[in-house]
Amino acid sequence: MTEARQIADIILKGFRKHFRLFQQVTARARERFEQADWQAYQRDSSERIQFYDTRVNETISTLRQQLPAECLNEPLWQEVKQHYLEFLLFHPQAELAETFYNSVFCRLFARKYFHNQNIFVESTLDKQHLPAPISSVYQSYFPAEEGLKQCIRTIIDAFGFNTPFIDLEHDIRCIVRSFIAQSSHGAFPVHLMRLDILRTPFFRNKAAYLVGRLVSPQGQQPFIIPLLHDAKQGLYLDTLLTDPQQMSIIFGFSRAYFMVECPVPSALVHFLRELIPHKTLAELYAAIGLHKQGKTEFYRELLAHLGHSKDQFVAAPGTRGMVMMVFTLPSFPYVFKVIRDKFAESKPFDRKTVKARYQLVKMHDRVGRMADTLEYSDVALPRSRFHPDLLAELTQSIAGSLQLEDDLVVIKHLYIERRMVPLNLYLEQASLEQKAEIMDDYGQAIKQMIAANIFPGDMLLKNFGVTRHNRVVFYDYDEVQYLLDVNFRALPKTNTFEDAINAEATCWAEPGDVFPEQIATFVTPQADIREMLFSKHPELLDPVYWRQKQYAIRQGVVEDIYPYPHPMRFCYRFAKSGQG
Repeated sequence: MTEARQIADIILKGFRKHFRLFQQVTARARERFEQADWQAYQRDSSERIQFYDTRVNETISTLRQQLPAECLNEPLWQEVKQHYLEFLLFHPQAELAETFYNSVFCRLFARKYFHNQNIFVESTLDKQHLPAPISSVYQSYFPAEEGLKQCIRTIIDAFGFNTPFIDLEHDIRCIVRSFIAQSSHGAFPVHLMRLDILRTPFFRNKAAYLVGRLVSPQGQQPFIIPLLHDAKQGLYLDTLLTDPQQMSIIFGFSRAYFMVECPVPSALVHFLRELIPHKTLAELYAAIGLHKQGKTEFYRELLAHLGHSKDQFVAAPGTRGMVMMVFTLPSFPYVFKVIRDKFAESKPFDRKTVKARYQLVKMHDRVGRMADTLEYSDVALPRSRFHPDLLAELTQSIAGSLQLEDDLVVIKHLYIERRMVPLNLYLEQASLEQKAEIMDDYGQAIKQMIAANIFPGDMLLKNFGVTRHNRVVFYDYDEVQYLLDVNFRALPKTNTFEDAINAEATCWAEPGDVFPEQIATFVTPQADIREMLFSKHPELLDPVYWRQKQYAIRQGVVEDIYPYPHPMRFCYRFAKSGQG
């Protein structure tokens, strides 16, 4: 075996080990769900995120042990890439294996070697000829053979859950009624229907999601059926989701990655894209837990966008951050965040702490309220695309992370997030009704984060954004910490103004102490906005409420947080009327 072929073989073996272990921990999600072992599920989910870097480091170590140092030369590695390409011709995870190769190469070579002759800047995967047809990831069912109710029963049985259902017949009746009520195509005779169902459930947190589409002569109707587990009684179908916005939220950037077995990821992702067409490949790969592939696809999308757009990067709208310098490309729906060289005196921590806190959020359940971040190193962007004012500000604020090379701006460490409207700016333009609704959702966001053992730290409105679905999402993580690491205290009680002055002067606080009663002052200076928040969420001012949440977490309680509105659940829709 030639040196080039040996190197290619070592890298591919490293990838195979990674994907095998990735699939093994993913497959455990079914058992965790059936046993209602939510804490074990969370540990698996967090552990899986670290698999990729561990396997890349192992592969690099193997290469260095088995090969001489002179193997790090460009002509040899161009030959390596050609051998690797041969290995991938009929590989079911070809695009993932390309990304793994890129990761190994980029840790061995300097940035000047990062071009398509050496790495897979462009994928060799032909989107028209995937490793397996899209039809391989789903099973088709035909209601004409046995009726719609029996067809749905057959679909549920095919998943083979070992835990019994509480009342499957009731759930099926609810599904049928909902299909008729929600279908954009109206009611069709069963002989004009086909149901295409993905073969494996999507597990996340305390739910399993069955994903598919109803096909008729008038088109297709995508749908999601959330399946929940009442640990005392059994399984039940919670609702039927057919609204594109709700389906998009299920696969949103502010939620934890799904656990879903996918032997041919490209086929699964392309089927999902047919169901949710406005989602990008990057978003869908990330949603199913392949976040490194999501990063690869995102970078390709960014390069393509730069190739057919002309606007310039500018500072992101909103209040300047004291820890992060944030900029954006107006025509591209993302923001780019770089850690500043120096922080304000009110931020008593360093760059290492900031990176650790962003990693904390990456590893944690984001409960639909914390934006996912894409983390990159040595990102080269065209210098001509930076507005002179922005480049001047970057040179001043992030000089330690910035390198100017001829016609390129190279950023050593960069975070990228979905762009949202900062909550404080949203409120400036919102109607009275919109303000009330969004502040209610802000309160819900805080409650859901703390239920998941996350204390946001700095709760100022500028640190939260509003998505296109009008959901409040947290995105500033430099002060985030676990809720259990915070000591919630009450302010001294006072009867007179003089007592209040004396209490303020004598009240001591240790590091980690938080006084919830002060949230009303710190969140916003606007009295009407505060009233909108605390009229709906007065508990947030009570230290007892926060301590109760800590107690529940210590007791192992994992709260139910639904990624869809409560009124959509069957227990709300059909319980009062007796329907179903």
